[in-house]
Amino acid sequence: MEKRIQSASLLLDASLGHCFVDGLEHRDESVIYNCLRAYAAIDNTSSAEEIFRTTVVAPLVQKIIPHGPSGVAVGTSGDGLENDYQEIKTCINKDCKFLLEISSAENSGLHVFDFLANSILKEVLSAIQKGKPGAFSPGRPTEFLINYKSSLDFLAHLEGYCPSRSSVTKFRAEAIYNEFMKQWNVGVYFSLRFQEIAGALESALAATSLIPVHNSHSGHWNSQDLTLKQSITLLESLRSCWREDVLIFSCADKFLRLTLQLLSRFSNWLSSGLDARKTGNTSSNSGYEWAASAVPSDFLYIIHDINCLVTEVCGGYLDDVLQLLSSCSVDILDLVKQSILQGGKSLNGLTPLVINAITESLVDEAVKGLKDVKAIATTFRMTNKPIPTRHSLYVSGLLTPLKKDFLDTEKHSPYLTKETMNELRHGAATAITGRYYDMVAEIVSVARKTESSLQRLKKGAQRRTGVSSDVSDPTVSDTDKLCMQYFLDIQEYGRNLSTLGVDAKEIPAYQSLWQCVAPLDRQNVIRL
Repeated sequence: MEKRIQSASLLLDASLGHCFVDGLEHRDESVIYNCLRAYAAIDNTSSAEEIFRTTVVAPLVQKIIPHGPSGVAVGTSGDGLENDYQEIKTCINKDCKFLLEISSAENSGLHVFDFLANSILKEVLSAIQKGKPGAFSPGRPTEFLINYKSSLDFLAHLEGYCPSRSSVTKFRAEAIYNEFMKQWNVGVYFSLRFQEIAGALESALAATSLIPVHNSHSGHWNSQDLTLKQSITLLESLRSCWREDVLIFSCADKFLRLTLQLLSRFSNWLSSGLDARKTGNTSSNSGYEWAASAVPSDFLYIIHDINCLVTEVCGGYLDDVLQLLSSCSVDILDLVKQSILQGGKSLNGLTPLVINAITESLVDEAVKGLKDVKAIATTFRMTNKPIPTRHSLYVSGLLTPLKKDFLDTEKHSPYLTKETMNELRHGAATAITGRYYDMVAEIVSVARKTESSLQRLKKGAQRRTGVSSDVSDPTVSDTDKLCMQYFLDIQEYGRNLSTLGVDAKEIPAYQSLWQCVAPLDRQNVIRL
């Protein structure tokens, strides 16, 4: 009995198959409709889908993506799919649309068929696997992305034939649809892009020195131009994450993470380099050689670039990213915005560290001239030198580093705002003055203690010899002469500060310095 049933089923399938093929060849709507009704009635939709695939779809696709029976590509050039998809779309509209309309007709009872997935998409996938297997390879990221986006566009085109949202959902749930999507290894693609983008920044940051790439005399510069290769590479890397020829929307979260990692890496490179410079850990192969070789003018470029980067990242760059992700929910967009703004804020927080590095460098250079301050003390010790009437020569050189680096407005004004320039000048001047005061105060203190000890010894000797000491010595002491010399020096120093735009009277250390060496009748008012 089972054999008879089996034989009858095979006979029915064969007869129905011949009838369906004949209907397809002649595009007989009535025959096709009745055959599909029969297939649906016996619950054998897969046979109808397979017949349509082999009879109609396969010959069309074979002409577009030719391949031999063994799966070897025949007469193809390259692995691009964009043009192939365009031709396939035309063929679907011309040779497949009639069946799709019959099977999707309202109240037809034929919605159990899915010719889009199990006939058309199945054949297209098979043809690509046999004729252009390299199209799925992420090893060539640029070509892979073009093919991937073309494939998504092709799927969207197929979904356009779905009569309802539920049929779109059904189409996407088909096994062949998921198999097609699995061919595109976007995870490997992102890994390659990660290496490419992050690697470019790492190479730039590995340089042993800061690399200026801008010539301010070229005539094409504006205040938003970056000046260092490291900064330019960072911005290029950030933009690469969201370029149309790089971004895959389904990996947007990964590209956002990469964006934040790039900002963090640059910030860490800069802050660690500054710390290493401060501690002296800038030996060869430390990764921070650039910090050791940097001069104050190099740090000016860093400050300028930080300002430009923060403006761009928190401005136009952020707007572009949010525009690309505009289809996301408001909550997600807010998270993206806050994370990028936080990255920009962290970058901006490096400016004070750079200013400190400049200040320390200028102070270290300036205090070399303070060695003559100690030498002056010896010239007035136990000598008969007259009371000084003019300042020492060393004073004019104390502020030379500031004059050299911050009075050349033609060279530096394009890179720094007036506020930053003033902050640098006041910071460096305050630090230098503090070191100046510490040295002078110590020398004067020692001199006064020494003088006091000598006077006590002198009085003791006078008492032993019976010589009267009631009459005060009218001569000016060595300490008074020393203080007068320092007083003349700090007056000239204060005038030099004024030429830099710094008011010496506003510096606490200068006030203390003035009171330390000024004559008693001039200690209350600072007049230069």
